[in-house]
Order: sequence, then structure tokens, then C-alpha cells
Amino acid sequence: MIQQRWVGAHVSAQGGVANAPLNAAAIGATAFALFTKNQRRWTAAALDEPEIAKFKQHCAEHHFSASQILPHDSYLINLGHPDPNMLQKSRDAFLDEMQRCEQLGLTLLNFHPGSHLREISESLCLRNIADSINLVLEQTTGVTAVLENTAGQGSNLGHRFEQLAEIIEQIEDKSRVGVCLDTCHLFAAGYELRTTDAVSKMFAEFDDVVGLKYLKGMHLNDCKSSFGSRVDRHDSLGYGTIGKAAFSAIMAHPATTKIPLILETIRPEIWPEEISWLQTQSR
Repeated sequence: MIQQRWVGAHVSAQGGVANAPLNAAAIGATAFALFTKNQRRWTAAALDEPEIAKFKQHCAEHHFSASQILPHDSYLINLGHPDPNMLQKSRDAFLDEMQRCEQLGLTLLNFHPGSHLREISESLCLRNIADSINLVLEQTTGVTAVLENTAGQGSNLGHRFEQLAEIIEQIEDKSRVGVCLDTCHLFAAGYELRTTDAVSKMFAEFDDVVGLKYLKGMHLNDCKSSFGSRVDRHDSLGYGTIGKAAFSAIMAHPATTKIPLILETIRPEIWPEEISWLQTQSR
């Protein structure tokens, strides 16, 4: 029996967030990701009511529920920042991102955990990240904070399942925390994916260390860099060092039902073909 998976891409919200569901529908997506503001700026104009209403209308017209949408926060935010002033700035910006999701009726917010910048210990950075999440969850409702695993480039944390588990352990409301697994990041961080058996072992390890109940989404990306390189460079499916067998196995795995599966691959012009191919692998 073929099981429906929610597959899409990180689409443009240029011209307003209401355009994102239209852009997703145009490529045959059943899920999508978006930035609710400019990802390279700290602040943005507030969402106005007409834009919010139009976003919700377009989602309803194209059958996108909140469970199928995985917004991403600003790249500037570092919830583990060693500098108290920058940490507060990141927390304020993250709160704004969560509140924007609340306004849009979205229930997930994907973000990179944080970096110690080689100025504080790993454990203190992980504590900062957890404290940041706790503070923001206290001030919001209905939105789950979704940690994304990283490739481990530079001083970025979250590249080992144990680090994600350590953050989650320190979250007070565990019903509102989750994980998005990025395949490029997994592979670059040293998690083997190139065979069906390797994919099964990866999910089993994730379940043992973190728990599959926390898996709220995936980013499906091939990788330009080598296995275990800790270099974050995405590629289109089948063009990189992971290969298509991994994505067939992921689409057939029971862990990938009812979560958004999002392409962040580097050739948007072939997203419709990639989405269609992924759906044919679902069973």
C-alpha cells in the first residue's frame, strides 16, 4: 500500500508570505517551507491582517494544513551565543519569529540550535540554547520549536544526536520541542545514509538517543561534500555524494509519514521532478 508523504520545497515568499503557498502549489508540493521575514535581517515589518488572511486563504485553497508547513527562522539568530547582549538579541528575534508563526496559524518553527563561537564550553552553549527555548515557549502558545541537526561546520552544535538530546532534556515543555533531520547535514556529520540498511540504522539510532516521537520534519538534500567532512554544501538529489538510494529508503521508512519533507536542493527548476520522483518512492 502506498502511503502519502507530504513533500515540497523551501519556496519563495517574495512579495509577501501569502505567495508561498501559491509557489508551493505551482511545483506540485504537498508541503512547503518559507521564511516569514527576510532571513538576513534582524527585524522586519509586522505582518498585517490582510496578508495574514490571504496566507490562510491560499493555504486552505491548496489544501496545506499547518502540519504540512515548516517555516524557518532567520540565519542571524544564535540561541547559544556566548555574548549576553547578542544572546538577548537572538532571543528577542526568535520570539518575534514564533509570534509570526502564531499569527499565521502555523504550528512549527525550524531553527539551527546555535554556536559557541569557541568562547564558551559546549555544555554551556547547549544550556543557553535550552534556556532560550524555554523562555520563548513561556511567551507563546501552539508553536513547536523544531531543532535542526547541523553538519557541525565551525562551532555549530547539533551535529550529534546526543547534543540534540541534551537540549531536549533541558526543555520544560517537551510537548513543544522537536527535531528536523537534514540529510546533507547528517551525512556531512558522519551518519551513513547510502544504503537502505544505513538509513534504517540512522533512524534506529535517532530513536534510541532522541526518540522518533520528536521527529517533526526532514530536509531532503544531497551533499556536495564528503562523508564526515562537517562541511555544509547541499546538492540536488542524485547529484551529490549521498545518492538516490538513500532518498528511496527514507521515503519508504515509516518515520516519514505525516511530517513535512522539504527540499532545499540547489536547482529549483527541477523541484517539480524531484517532488514527483520522491512521491513514487513512497510505500
